[in-house]
Amino acid sequence: MTATAPPAPARERRGPGPKLPLGERWSRRGPLLPALLLVVLFTQLPMAVTVYYSLQSRNLLRPGESAFAGFDNYVAVVTDAHFRGAVVNTVVLTAGVVLLAMALGVALAVLLDQRFLGRNVVRTLLITPFLVMPAAAALVWKHAMFNPLFGVLNWALSPFGVDRVDWVSEYPMFSLVLMLTWQWTPFMMLIVLAGLQSQDPEVLEAARVDGASALQTFRRITFPHLRRFIELGLLLGSIFIVNTFDPIYLITQGGPGQATTNLPYFIYQVTFRAFEVGEAAAAGVVVVLCTILIASFALRVISGLFREER
Repeated sequence: MTATAPPAPARERRGPGPKLPLGERWSRRGPLLPALLLVVLFTQLPMAVTVYYSLQSRNLLRPGESAFAGFDNYVAVVTDAHFRGAVVNTVVLTAGVVLLAMALGVALAVLLDQRFLGRNVVRTLLITPFLVMPAAAALVWKHAMFNPLFGVLNWALSPFGVDRVDWVSEYPMFSLVLMLTWQWTPFMMLIVLAGLQSQDPEVLEAARVDGASALQTFRRITFPHLRRFIELGLLLGSIFIVNTFDPIYLITQGGPGQATTNLPYFIYQVTFRAFEVGEAAAAGVVVVLCTILIASFALRVISGLFREER
């Protein structure tokens, strides 16, 4: 006759802690109230004013003719062909920059993950473009890189038969994608490099002992490990690049025509060139809602990075 093991004791469930008195709860929350008021003052109040203006028919050239418009501004924005074109340009610009920057960031991160002489100097130089002010970077690229007469880009491509190409006028979207890719590649590189340096070296050593090549190790072990970091970089990069304004204003002015007008520049045009405050506010609300949708996915990815596996 075999003895049976006694059943494991049931895990005791902890109920909610004792409820604190109202005065003590407010004494703990009191120090947070100034910060909360500042957050509301600088974020929620401007958003509420924007929503209010989006429901008004208001033109700066006719300040005394303000009236309630309801959702007419939203209808005018959504049915505007220029707005739809700005949405397409925003998607093309964001997707092109994010994908190219991520591809280059992965390649540079793999390079910096290796040990070689002067690695710290190379890492510092590669991070530098991300530290340059966007307006300064746009002006440098416009006058030093894209200039058709003495630009560095034409000089570098002259051995291949390229001569005096006006990149901003002939290839405006490509020029913006090139400039923004240069600026955002270090951001992607840092995220991917953090993922590479978090790998377990014992796993890589075991793969090397088993005879796996460097390409096989990267494809089977390293790349699946980097998937979450790549997703994080893609999502955060998309949020930032959607709001690009400085390079478009300083390099292309949204042109030629509407070829490079994205959503932020479209709002600028409606506000400061057409003076339609109501339609500009409605477009701003639409852009904010779309950005919130992207940010929600980004926050889910970030929370997943720090969630412990069970």
